Amino acid sequence: MTLDAFSRAGEAPSQFLEALAAPSSTLGSGGTRQIYDGLIGSWDAQVVDHMSDGSERRQSAEMHFAWVLEGRAIQDLWIAPARRDRVGQPAAGNRFGTTLRVYDPTIDAWRITWINPATGAHNQLVGRRVGTQIVQTGADADGRLVRWVFVEVTPEEFHWRGEVSEDGERSWRCETEFLARRRVAPRSAPLAPPTLSHFIRWE
Repeated sequence: MTLDAFSRAGEAPSQFLEALAAPSSTLGSGGTRQIYDGLIGSWDAQVVDHMSDGSERRQSAEMHFAWVLEGRAIQDLWIAPARRDRVGQPAAGNRFGTTLRVYDPTIDAWRITWINPATGAHNQLVGRRVGTQIVQTGADADGRLVRWVFVEVTPEEFHWRGEVSEDGERSWRCETEFLARRRVAPRSAPLAPPTLSHFIRWE
């Protein structure tokens, strides 16, 4: 429904958003049900696309995570470049998409659907915790295996890697990284974008 249609129906977009959003989870506590809890909120980020020729494309990004559908699912928006930096219609690397994450108790995992209308991308994955990471696996439109990993999530930062395998999981290549920092509101100046240095850790 367009904004004009909302107006003609005597409704407001805010009523749709109010019906969609939920204040918290209704899944209960424990285990896999809570693996995405720490992501709820808004984030500013730098996205790094690792190109096939060895070069990198870097741009700003923003992400927003919220409980929806009576607290039974999480929906998130991934936008790159960030809205403050979008001029006209971005070309390469354009993302203005949404993820719906729904917990499935029959497999004790999350069923994930990512849609980016800007590029026509549509991926379905399954997400689970593996050690300290959140690992989401599936395939892309070309049949390549994909692995999207929240490598590290802290209250203030997270590191996400998008990897592909073209040899049946014998090797993986990182195509994209998001380096995110939680947005603090209100803020008077744009947040400095995170860099890889924020995630260097000696083990």
